[in-house]
Amino acid sequence: MDKPKTSPAGAYRQQRGFALIITLSVLAAVIALTGVLISYLDVARKEASATKALVQSNLYFADIKKVLGKFKDKKALYNTLYLTPVPLQSEDGRFSLMLQCRPLDNGVNINWLASENNAKMRAQYTAAQKVFDYLAEKYALANPLRLEEMLLQAIRGSREDEQSRFVRKNGIISYQQFVQILSRYQFETDDEAAGRVPWKAYFVFHPSGKRPDENLIAGDFISRELLAALFEIDPALLKEEWVEAEGALKTLLSAHGILFDKQLFASEFVQRARCEVHYMYEGERFAFAFKDQEGEVSEFEFFKE
Repeated sequence: MDKPKTSPAGAYRQQRGFALIITLSVLAAVIALTGVLISYLDVARKEASATKALVQSNLYFADIKKVLGKFKDKKALYNTLYLTPVPLQSEDGRFSLMLQCRPLDNGVNINWLASENNAKMRAQYTAAQKVFDYLAEKYALANPLRLEEMLLQAIRGSREDEQSRFVRKNGIISYQQFVQILSRYQFETDDEAAGRVPWKAYFVFHPSGKRPDENLIAGDFISRELLAALFEIDPALLKEEWVEAEGALKTLLSAHGILFDKQLFASEFVQRARCEVHYMYEGERFAFAFKDQEGEVSEFEFFKE
């Protein structure tokens, strides 16, 4: 008797179950991080100031760099950390932290809007323009042409201001800078709709890469909102079908008869992540963030929550 055929959607649901498997190597890395992060909590627990918390965070950060630098299977580690935050707790339960990482490129780079004349970036420009136009229509922006003009000016730099920080920093380099541009646009146009757009569900905000592989989207970890915008898939279907996991995008697109674009999406694991560590310190919440790009851990950022 012939075996019953498995539908594309059924095959997708079977495959996504494997995303929950945590290998021994990943567990070893998490255990190592737990020891590193917890070891300093007791040292300065009596100090209840942001300054001391900052010093403490720098100690954590220095040792995290060492641990991540020694850990060889980054793919297994980050594919696990991308899926769920990892709680780290001391044996006595008094101190705990939360480690969370996301791919640096799990969205369309806002700077790709200025790549219309770059033949090597045609796929990237098309995606950025498609998403921007989609949001302009979906949220009924009052003057999307003006907003895009302001974004392009920031990305390319103003001819009148050769010392512009955007020129020196290669485009829009952070979400905070994007918000400043958005605020100026709203002040100028009185467009309340622009403030209702969940921009971070669609775009990422850092400089474009210099190499082709640095201008690829980590498609297995993008939002349902971005999937709907790029591929015109019913959001109701995505609520049932989309689960982030290694190989998830290829499987989903195959089930819907859509080709996977290697010029736009990474086919292999790309080690470009942004991580945050959240912790309580003398009754107050603190956190710090850092980026791990191809083994280089940098861009430490401390903040009080």
